[in-house]
Amino acid sequence: MSTPAPSPRLFVIFAKEAHVAAIFARGPTNWFHMIRWDTRNDTFESGAWIRGRLYPERCDLSPDGELLLYFAHQGRRSRTSYTSAWTGLSRLPWLHALGLWPQGHTWGGGSYFITNRIISLATGFGSQSHPEHIPDGLDVFYGSGERKSSSNEVADAEWSGRDQSNRLIFTANGKLHWQRDDQTVQVLADFNSDKPIPCEAPAWAKQSLTD
Repeated sequence: MSTPAPSPRLFVIFAKEAHVAAIFARGPTNWFHMIRWDTRNDTFESGAWIRGRLYPERCDLSPDGELLLYFAHQGRRSRTSYTSAWTGLSRLPWLHALGLWPQGHTWGGGSYFITNRIISLATGFGSQSHPEHIPDGLDVFYGSGERKSSSNEVADAEWSGRDQSNRLIFTANGKLHWQRDDQTVQVLADFNSDKPIPCEAPAWAKQSLTD
């Protein structure tokens, strides 16, 4: 009898000014999957798959829910100009880098949005963006990172937090749940059947910030 595959682990970041969230799904094995969640209608858009590591706690979503700042690690890139770890800027739910800052290690790193087009960046290699990924239309400041975390409102959940409508959301066993005020639980999405389908980002996700 075969052993069931482990469930993906889910982490969520909510936009501050729009009904949008970024879902980071870790698994199977060393894959990560990005998903855009429309929190008003509870619809989901599948995006990038990356074979490597994302660090959701060091990532952020722009207030309008359009742009994603992500911190990534891929060991096989260590001898390239990207280095083994970097901070990237992309359009949710894709990882096509409109801006990219090589770091070379996973200590520190990450960034956060001050406004939709102003970010604070923590990087170990200084202020130089990758020459093929210069973030036109973005103002960058340099300082310490700002880490995201679970609200820990639900016992034994992998992650929990409040969405833009103040719903209590939590993740467990590869599923996204809503815990109502009467303590009943509704499953909003089940990602256990998702399989890696890496593909190129669509044209709209590659448009620069000035287009």
